[in-house]
Amino acid sequence: MCRLFALTSDTPLSPMVAIEALEIMKEGHDGSGVGLLLRDLGGPFEEMKDAPILSGIFTEKGIKRLDAFMMDVGFMTKYKISIKLPKTAPAGIPKREIYLVRAYEYPEEWEGLSQAILNQRLMKIRLELREMGVEKQDMIVFSFWPDVIMIKEIGDPMAVGKYLQLGRKDLHARIIMAQGRQNTNYAINLYACHPFFIQGYSTMTNGENTAFIPIKEFLMSRGFPGYTGFQSDSEIFTHILHYMFNSLGLGLEAYKHIITPLQTEALMQHPDAEFLKNLKQSCRRLIIDGPNCVMGSLPDNTMFMVQDRKKLRPGVVGGRPGLYAFSSEICGLDSVIPDRNKSKDFQPMHLDTIIIGPDRQELKICYQTDPLPLPH
Repeated sequence: MCRLFALTSDTPLSPMVAIEALEIMKEGHDGSGVGLLLRDLGGPFEEMKDAPILSGIFTEKGIKRLDAFMMDVGFMTKYKISIKLPKTAPAGIPKREIYLVRAYEYPEEWEGLSQAILNQRLMKIRLELREMGVEKQDMIVFSFWPDVIMIKEIGDPMAVGKYLQLGRKDLHARIIMAQGRQNTNYAINLYACHPFFIQGYSTMTNGENTAFIPIKEFLMSRGFPGYTGFQSDSEIFTHILHYMFNSLGLGLEAYKHIITPLQTEALMQHPDAEFLKNLKQSCRRLIIDGPNCVMGSLPDNTMFMVQDRKKLRPGVVGGRPGLYAFSSEICGLDSVIPDRNKSKDFQPMHLDTIIIGPDRQELKICYQTDPLPLPH
């Protein structure tokens, strides 16, 4: 198993807060890597919410190829974070040349484009850069999106955090998702490191999904270029989330009805039985096989957690208005929000979706037996 921690806060916080929570839960992960997603950023990025930010790891040659590519497309650097690394990397952390976090100005000719077209173009550039990097082994590109930074690295999470100076104020964020990895299934590959991200949707998972192949094949058959990569069986959770919102036009309350639909008897008693029966049939190849605990965030900065039917991966949520956190273990939650009302902590079961809205004022529990807010 690995360990997950996510928080949503009115006040921008340091990613080291989440890494310290992973450190508290260290018995549950082996220190083989850490992945971070930061969104709703503070610091210097507060004033450039619409500027796309490129996050990744580059060699010197890779940076030159990146600069030539971006200049050709028409992007100009608006702001960048420079990380001055010690000459020697700590044990277990690879020696890299450049960790890149760079915000860009849009090309002038992109002015006036719809948000949908912008979203497609930003994704296309990320995929092109990733492909360029795989070809020459000189770029690892995690994200290219406004108000989002992604950082991933091999090694002990706390050691990585200190080495990359992640406590600095220009990396503070209101939403932080962090995974401490236990490398149980595959060779270490940073593209297999959670969290995963596509066009504003992000998830991370503790567990495994043995239904990975049919789900991957279904997603790839949709003809959407972003449904690619698949270095991890957990990446499909992000893609299903994106598919549900963007292709099916459904809301978050429908997510579990796709990945873990109700069994026949319960489904027929549901107030939306006919719709859900059709949904289950048409999306049957997206049904997961766990165990899985999934935490995620949406483009509007909503954060959520779900469990599958097996409920064999731990997860708990707690907090107070203005600050909530999801954690694999209660000790991780205790380390970040010790002064919360612990009697209101909630451990979701297989019918629950836990939702913290962008206002961060309350914890909402959505039950799979509730009526759905269906599209008109």
